[in-house]
Order: sequence, then structure tokens, then C-alpha cells
Amino acid sequence: MNSSPLLALSPLDGRYASKMSALRPIMSEMGYIHRRIQVEITWLIALSRLGLKESPALSSECSAYLIGLFKNFSHENALEVKEIEKTTNHDVKAVEYWIKAQFKAKHLTVSVKQELENIGEMVHFSMTSEDINNTSHALQIQAARDEALLPLMDKVIETMRVLSQDYADVPMLSRTHGQTATPTTVGKEIANFVVRLKNARARLASIPLMAKMNGAVGNYNAQLAAYPDIDWEKVAKDVIERPVYREGSSLDNHFGLGLCFQAYSTQIESHDYMAEFFDAVSRLNVILIDWCRDIWGYISLGYFKQRLKEGEIGSSTMPHKVNPIDFENAEGNLGMANAMLRHMSEKLPISRFQRDLTDSTVIRNVGVAFGYSIMAYQALTAGLLKLEINQAKLSQDLDAAWEVLAEPIQTVMRRYGVSGAYERLKELTRGRSVTQDDLKSLIETLDIPSHEKARLLALRPETYIGLAGTLAKRLGH
Repeated sequence: MNSSPLLALSPLDGRYASKMSALRPIMSEMGYIHRRIQVEITWLIALSRLGLKESPALSSECSAYLIGLFKNFSHENALEVKEIEKTTNHDVKAVEYWIKAQFKAKHLTVSVKQELENIGEMVHFSMTSEDINNTSHALQIQAARDEALLPLMDKVIETMRVLSQDYADVPMLSRTHGQTATPTTVGKEIANFVVRLKNARARLASIPLMAKMNGAVGNYNAQLAAYPDIDWEKVAKDVIERPVYREGSSLDNHFGLGLCFQAYSTQIESHDYMAEFFDAVSRLNVILIDWCRDIWGYISLGYFKQRLKEGEIGSSTMPHKVNPIDFENAEGNLGMANAMLRHMSEKLPISRFQRDLTDSTVIRNVGVAFGYSIMAYQALTAGLLKLEINQAKLSQDLDAAWEVLAEPIQTVMRRYGVSGAYERLKELTRGRSVTQDDLKSLIETLDIPSHEKARLLALRPETYIGLAGTLAKRLGH
């Protein structure tokens, strides 16, 4: 098969392949096989620690070898598993057979070979394929979240937070319904999104990643048939919830999968947590779509300029153009991601009776949805780093929008009981071009205290920003 990126069906593996380096080892087919090996070995070692006659405790040398099978899992190993699958036509069984084949490695000592031979039939013991698959998917999602999604999301949030501080006090004309409205500051408008994104990020990070290891229909039938005196629910819970083994840690308390135990299931874990997770990513992406459209609009209005990149072309026919392509690319990729995430969150929790196979092919596309999200986060960061404030344009628009001061003038008038305050300002300003002199003439006729007149006369669009700067600066850390 020709592996040229030019022949890839998905742009993630073609045009954008270089941007997927963090995600590919986790969510690829190899990543899936790798996690399956990890789960099978974790279960095998757990069985060896139950004091079973048929599965005696393993020596440290033997345990280290087994751990190395997934710690050092390589692309070549993954190809070996896929070669076995050509015969088995069953992906999980191919993993089991590959593990057993490693028990015969020539470099093993006689004693380790004997230990492994003794436990050969305990590989995949009492497990259904979905016990391996659901835990592997949870491990993949966990790694994708912690190693790819959140770090890139944090970079977007931090970049925006810095911008909110840099521009905390820079006045800007608001636009409600697309029309000129009460002034704000550039930093405050960015801060609004920073707060929303932080909240959405916290929800995503807190979702428990569930896994089950309870047999063909969730009742530990096979386990109890073989060993009726063992508390299999506790064994499964320990394997799922104990921390993942780290170099130098004790196997007694630190050899599990580091996930959350699902006590009730059919043959499959219900995928409710997946739906919650995908919805959380989708919600975060929706906020970013909102931001992409706003910043695109601010660039269109001239409030931001974009730093030029040497050699870059904005239009094939209009040499002057500097297009907001990073934000447009981000918006498009966020839409692609959310289309998939929403389908998965609606489809995956639905399974006929104790199990159907429609979830399997859908779950294999999780990495694609994450990939489009990551593309968007990268584009957003790149676009944000190119932004420069256009102070002249901001000032120009504010100076041409004296009508926005109708709000504070009529509010002060109402405070002092001036009859028809709103109506008088509406008559003066609505649908008309208003000047500073127009407002000055009105203010001077008002029956309000002289110090209030002075305060209103001193007011300008760029100074009528309320607490915008203060609120933006609150996000300083």
C-alpha cells in the first residue's frame, strides 16, 4: 500500500499529518492494540497475586518481563499482532495469541520460561473481548485528554488570558445586534471567553473514565464457575482503580489501570461516561466557535491587525489581503469535530439487549474527532499570536459614536426624576448621527445638579466603560 499523504482519504493523515504527532500514538490502531496489551498483562499479573494454585505468584524477573511487553511495545510488535489477526479474524484473540507467543522468546531464562508456561492458560482468563476493549478505550481517552487535548486547550486559554491583560484598559465600541452599543474594553471581551473556557475545561477534566471487567453479560459468570470462593467484583475493582504501575513502585498497590470502576453493565460498558466526555469537548468547542466568529468580526472591523508572515499569500488575485485564515480553519475544524462528537454521544449509549456491535466501528473514530479538535486548538493559538491591536481604528469608531452616551445621560436624568428621560434621548439619537455638541446642548438644559451636568459633559465614549478594565484584570493570574 502506498503510504503517501497525497493518497490519504482523511486530511488528518494527509495534509495535516504533521500536526497529529501527539495524538497518533494514542488514538491510532497501534495505540488501541498497545492498550489492549496493557490491560491483558495487568489482568494476568493480578490473577497471579490471588494465591491460585493454577496461577502462582510471579517472580520479580518474570513480572518485569511481562510489564516490558507493553512498556516497550513497538510498531513492529503491532504489525505482528495484525499478522496474527489475518488468521484469527478476531482482533482481541490476536492480542492474546501474541502475548502467548512472547512466552517463548529465545532470550528468556529457563526459570522465567517455566513460570510463563505455567500461566499460559491464564492469559485472557474469564475475560470477554469487551472487558479488554472498554478498558483500552478508557485508557486511550484518558491519555488523549491528559497528553493532547488539555495541554493544547490550556495553551489557548493562557494565550487569551495574556491578551485580556494586555488590552484590559483599551476601550472598544460594543456591538449588540451588530449595532453600536455601550463601550467596553478589548480585554474584557476576551476575558468573557477565558472564564467560559476555564469552566468548560474544568468540567472536561473532572469526568470519571469508567471501565468494567465482569464477563460476558456483566455478572462474573465465568469467573465464579471457575473459582466460586473468590470475590471477583473486588478483584475487578482493584485492577481497574489501582494506579498504573510506574518504574520503581510496588506491585502490591500500584499495578492497576487508574480508571473508575463500573459495577453495573451488560456485555459492554454503557458508554454514558463517553457521551458525557464527548459532550464536554463539544461544549468547549462551541465556546471556541463563538470566539472564532467574534474575533473574525473584530478583524473585519479593523480592530485587530495580523502580523505578516514572510512569503505568505492572502489571495491568489488580490495582493493586499491578509485573511484571518487561522480562525476560519479553527471554526471549520471545530464544526467537523462536533458533528462527530455529537453523533457518538447520542449513538454510543444505545445498544440492543446485552450487546450489539454498532458501537465498535463508531468508537474507532474517536481519534478523528479529537484530531479535528486539536487542529482547531493549534490554529487558534497560531492566530492569536499574530494579533495586534489597531488603536487608531478603535479610537475612530468610538469618536464617531457619541450616541452611545444616550444611555448614561437618560439614566442620570431618571435618577433625578426628569420626566420623559428615555423618550427625549430616543428622539435625539435614534437613527440619527449624533455629535458631541448635540449632547452638550441637551445636557445644559437639564434640571439636574450642576456637578452632575459637569460629570456628563466630561464623559466621552472611550471613558464610558464601567468596570470593564477591572473585570478583565481580575483574571491576572
